[in-house]
Formats: sequence, C-alpha cells, structure tokens
Amino acid sequence: MNEPCCEAAQDCYTSDLKKPTLKEAKVWPCTGRSHRSSSGVSFSCPHVCLWLSLLCLIGGLLGHPQCLDYGPPFQPSFHLEFCSAYENFGCCDQERDNSIAAKYWDIMDYIDPKGHKLCGTYIKDILCQECSPYAAHLYDAENRRTPLRNLPGLCFDYCSKFHFNCRSAISLLTHDKHIQECRETNKTCFCNLLHLHDEDYCFPNVLKNTALNRNLGSVVEDRKGCLQLCLTEVANGLRNPVLMVHANDHTHRMFVAEQVGVIWVYLPDGSRLEEPFLDIRSIVLATPWIGDERGFLGMAFHPKYRYNGKFYIYYSYMDKNRVERIRISELKVLVSDVNKADPLSERNLLELEEPAANHNGGQLLFGVDGYMYLFTGDGGRAGDPFGEFGNAQNKSTLLGKVLRIDVDGKSPAGKPYRIPSDNPFVSDPKARHEVYAYGVRNMWRCAVDRGDPVTKKGRGRIFCGDVGQNRFEEIDIIVKGGNYGWRAKEGFKCYDTKLCRNSSLDDILPIFAYGRSVGKSVTGGYVYRGCASPNLNGLYLFGDFMTGRLMALQEDEKTKKWKKQDICIGSTRACAFPGMISSYSKFIISFAEDEAGELYFMSTSYPSAYAPHGSLYKFVDPARRAPPGKCKHKPVPVKTKSKRIPFVPRAKTVLELLNEPATTEPPKKSSTPTAAIPTISSKKAKKAPYTKIKASTVKPAPSGKKRPKIKAEAKPPKPKQAEKVANVSRTAPAPAVPEKKSSHGTGTKNVFPPKKVLLAKERLGKRRKQSRSRSSLEAQ
Repeated sequence: MNEPCCEAAQDCYTSDLKKPTLKEAKVWPCTGRSHRSSSGVSFSCPHVCLWLSLLCLIGGLLGHPQCLDYGPPFQPSFHLEFCSAYENFGCCDQERDNSIAAKYWDIMDYIDPKGHKLCGTYIKDILCQECSPYAAHLYDAENRRTPLRNLPGLCFDYCSKFHFNCRSAISLLTHDKHIQECRETNKTCFCNLLHLHDEDYCFPNVLKNTALNRNLGSVVEDRKGCLQLCLTEVANGLRNPVLMVHANDHTHRMFVAEQVGVIWVYLPDGSRLEEPFLDIRSIVLATPWIGDERGFLGMAFHPKYRYNGKFYIYYSYMDKNRVERIRISELKVLVSDVNKADPLSERNLLELEEPAANHNGGQLLFGVDGYMYLFTGDGGRAGDPFGEFGNAQNKSTLLGKVLRIDVDGKSPAGKPYRIPSDNPFVSDPKARHEVYAYGVRNMWRCAVDRGDPVTKKGRGRIFCGDVGQNRFEEIDIIVKGGNYGWRAKEGFKCYDTKLCRNSSLDDILPIFAYGRSVGKSVTGGYVYRGCASPNLNGLYLFGDFMTGRLMALQEDEKTKKWKKQDICIGSTRACAFPGMISSYSKFIISFAEDEAGELYFMSTSYPSAYAPHGSLYKFVDPARRAPPGKCKHKPVPVKTKSKRIPFVPRAKTVLELLNEPATTEPPKKSSTPTAAIPTISSKKAKKAPYTKIKASTVKPAPSGKKRPKIKAEAKPPKPKQAEKVANVSRTAPAPAVPEKKSSHGTGTKNVFPPKKVLLAKERLGKRRKQSRSRSSLEAQ
C-alpha cells in the first residue's frame, strides 16, 4: 500500500500583486521512487511537491481564459467538425481542428473495435482540450517559465475512470517516460501527475462551472461594473504627445506629434525613425509651463494623400507684432523621401487671432464627405466674456465653432479654400460661411466613426469632447447647423442664466456629461471599429486629462441613450498575458486610431511641453481576440533613409511584476477607483525635480488668461519615489518647470549625529555664559 509522501500541494491565490494566500493542503499518495517530468527533468515525489509549492508562490495565477499561444480565446470563423464543443468560443480554428482530428484517427488505428467504443470519447475529449478557452491553464502554459504538460489537467474522478478503462491507450497519447512509469504503478500516482491545484479548472469540471462560463468571451467586468481592459506600451520618451494619426496609405505608419512642434514616424515593426517627419519648433509657440495649451495642436492627412502628398497642421505662433495667433496651413511630403515633409511647401489656409492663451481648440479631420472640419476654441479666459453673447454664440466670428471647408478649391474672394455649397449658413449675411456648428467652448479631440465593420451603421458620425468651465464636461455628436449652447449652457445645465432663458429649445444637448466628482477636463476619444478586439465594437472610449480616468460609452439601441462605464487597467488576473502592462501615466492628453482601426491613447506623468515623459499605449481586450489570420495586414513597404531606433519598453509587464519576489508589503488600497488614479510608470520622470502642484493657488497668466493658474513649488527629489502631479488643468498654464533647490537651504535636516548635536549645544551655552559675564564686567 502506498503511503502519502507529501502534503505540500496547496491551492494558491494571487490578486493584484499581493502575496499568494495558502489554502488547505491536498494529500498526494504516491510512491517514493524517482520520476522524470514531461520536460525530461528527474525528480522525486518530495521534489514535485516542493516545486509545485514554489510555482504557487512565484507567479501563480488564477486561471483565466488563455490559449497555448499565450493569447486570449476567440470565436472560430468556420465550423469545427471535430472539437465541435468549442466552435463558438475557444482556442482552435478550422486548421487546428483538422490537425487534432487527424491525430485522433492515427491513435484509433491502433485500437481494436471494443477499444473504440470504450476509449474513443476519452481520447477525443483529452485531445480537444487544446481547443478549450482554458487551454493554457489546463496545460500549465500561463507562465512561460513552467514546463508545459504533455496531457491536460484532469479531475481525479474522470482520470481514474480513464485509467481504469483505457490504461493501454495512454502510451498512444504521450511518449513521456515518467507518465508511462506512473501509469503502470497505479491510477493514484498517474492521476496525481495530471492533477491541477485548483480543481475548478480541471477537465471536465471547467465545463460545468457556471461562474467561469457565465460571461465567457465577453468584456470582463469587476463587481462595480468596471470594464477590465489591458494595455501594451507602444512608445515612450515623448514631449507631451498631442496626437497620433495615420496617412491611410496602406503603409501602417504612425505619425506622432509633440506639443513643441515635432512629428515622429513610427514604423509597423515598432521602431521610430531617427529624423523627424517635420520639425517646426522655431515657429511654434510653446512654453514649459505646466498645462499650457499653446503649441502644435492638430494634424490631418488629405484623403488622397497617397496620390497628392498633402497634409494639414494647426498650431499656435506669435506674429511680428507679438500677437498670438492660430495658423492652419497645408504642406507636402518631400518627393525624395516619403518620411520627410517639405517645410518650404507651407501654404497658409487660415489664421485666427487669439484674445487669450487658452481655449485654442486644435482638432483637424476630414469627414466622409471629403471636407475638412476645424474645431476652434472660444478665445479663452473664463465664461467667454467677448461681446454681448460671447464668441461661441456669435456666428460672425470663427472662434468657438466647428468650421467646414473644401481644401481642394478656391473661393471667388481669393481665399485659399472653397466654402461647401451646403454649409448651413451660406445664405446668412451676418454669419461666416465657414461655420458648420457653433456654441462650443473648447473641443479637445474629435473623431470620425468608421461605422460597424459589417453593417456600416454609425459611419460618418463625428464625436467630440468639449471641455467645461467649472461644473460639467461633455461628449457631443456634431450636427450640421447645431448650436451646442455655450455660454448659455454648460453640459445639461444653465451657465449664463440670462442667455439660458432666451436660448433656443433646439440646442443640441450632449450625449453624455459628467461633473467634477468624475473629472475636470475631458479628452475626447474614438468609437472602436478595429478587428483585434471584437468585443469593443461600438464602444466610444474617452478619458479625463486631470484625473486620468478612462471611460466608455455604449448606445442603447432602443432608447438611443448612452451608458457610461469606467475602464479599469492592469488587473493581474485579466491582464496576465505577455506584453501587457498594469499602469499608465496619469495625464491623458489624446486618443488615437491606427490604420487598422485599433485604439490608443497618449498620456504623460509631467504635463509640460518640454518634459519627455509622455507615452503611447494600445488598448487590448483580454477576454476575446479575433480568429488567427483575420486581422493580418501587409503594410506597403516604405524606403527609409533615416536610421531606425528600436522600441525599448520602460513599463514592467504584469507577468514581470508577478514574478518579482515580494520584498515589500503590498500597497494599501485607495478609496479611489484604480481607473481614476493610475500609477506613473515613466522612469525618466523619477529623474525630474519632484514637483507638488497646488491647485488652490490662483494667479493670472502672463498672456492675459483669467482662468486659475497653477503654481509649482519645487522640492528636492526623493530617492526611489515616483513623481506625483495633481490637479493640473488643461485650461490654465502654470509657471515654468521649477529648478532643483539646493540641499543647503533652511529646510535641510541635521547632518550631525544626536550626540554631536548635544555637545555642540553645550559648547554654545558655555560661550553665551562667558559672553554675558564679560559684558556685565564691562558694564561695571
């Protein structure tokens, strides 16, 4: 009779980088002989138990849907003939299904008719576990450092029946010598080898577990309804990245612009070209003030860029009379180098004088109609104080508007663009004919909906985030001729009571608005229409610059109302995939869409135009991916003359963090949702001066702004501590980046040991007594 040789195979639980908690021990009866694992390493039974215990402590994970290629499961494009139990959701496409079927019939050729009836179902079920959505867990493939099993994890009762009925067939399923030896010993030892420490995930229990399979394949939500998404780091070291666009020329290049006026080219392999696409820092008006809105703000490629090489930019500059202005101009790419713009080709389309330094707008985009849409701010300061009704409600000015122009034509009046004949106010003599919509405050980031990939529903809608004054942030869909209410309204509420009473009932209300408990400066996003994460189709993803909160809106088909859900990033259970990261820089500057329709966002840990702490992140749904091969694209090759700089990630992945030894206690949970206050992951940020920003300090901006200005107070850097920045508003710049203070200031700590301090005090006291006695003698 075999004696139990160890009691060390424990359940382990890891949640959000905490130390695993050990649960009740399982007893493994087995022989004491030495065995060989499926990876060919010899070990004895005590060593097996020790190894499994360490596995739980080092990177052990709760089982989550994952395939043997380390990616999420998917819905096969075609019917699975053999492993049909997984044709709706799993890890096999038709090609893999056919391969498993061929292997099954090869095995069955060696089994007699009686064995067919007795063992056929067992063998089929075991082979098809490669198609299970939990395949990685069944084969111990979630962690690449652990040896891969030859056979999936089987529940003990099921394994015992399989061993009893089909023991001779085991040699046809695997050539592992250790399993063969254990098979001959007894069923207990054999089944212990196939045992999983968490019995809910062993086959066939994993199919019967309603908790695991209830929402299998859907976007994962936590108990509070927060959508669990993951990120990959795509670029870093950027100076306030304000946008990322593609040229729609089938090259799948990404053009990333920094606020200072530099545009970089990123290639499909992730590398960046050493020489920029465009560098106009000498023209662009940008400062190191934290939160300054001026600079390079917008860019859009012509719909026919592939043929005419034209693109358009939107930036702040100061003219010869030192007047701040906005310029929208056209440039062309160099004929000799497709990765370089020709700065001498600039042709001015439109210039606007800016009354103040904030509320500069900055969005350029082309609609599905082929016309260019421009989004301007209301002129700045607070409350749109210009004129009787403000700039936004005054259709005779271009500030606070959505403009639409035809860049391929010229007007009879000599303007370098044409006014589309169906613009809503072309027949109004008191209105500027460029105006398409009005009553906007400062729309920061707008995007065109590509439409549903199959039905094209929603195609052409333009979504915008309009930054609020001091109560509400809003998301709008642009309507021809629409009045969006500012300054009469802010969000759904009145701002200027007098104007609000007289405002039209036809004002366009936002599809969603949120108050200051959620955020203070909206950053508009995109509707997901990509291929790689089909669960996200139709979700509008956006964020808040100030709080770092990521959010999603989904439209109810019946009521046509939009429901908001928070997005939580970095769950160690949901995001335990290669390359996924668990944190992002807090200040969300912009969102982006690549040529394939995948979504990104840009953020920084220090919101200054000259601080290289910005990063670019890509959204990934860990619950479901597209079938293999469906989203493959072949970028058109591009000749590069500039040196390629390979991408070097800075953020640690979830798997790297899980595999780190737990040397410190886990951080205490904050009362704020993780989606609202993400951690700062930039390494360079740690080298910058530690800056505490006081939102309560109010000063007028030097350029005439009336919004509250943020005062920065510098402190010496603290070792091994991430930089912290709080309450920085996009609507008001702060003073220049503070310089590092000397450590010899009045606030420094004593550098003497306590004993020496006491001795120094005693000597000082004696000297004072001596001086007093001398002075009394002199007085006498």
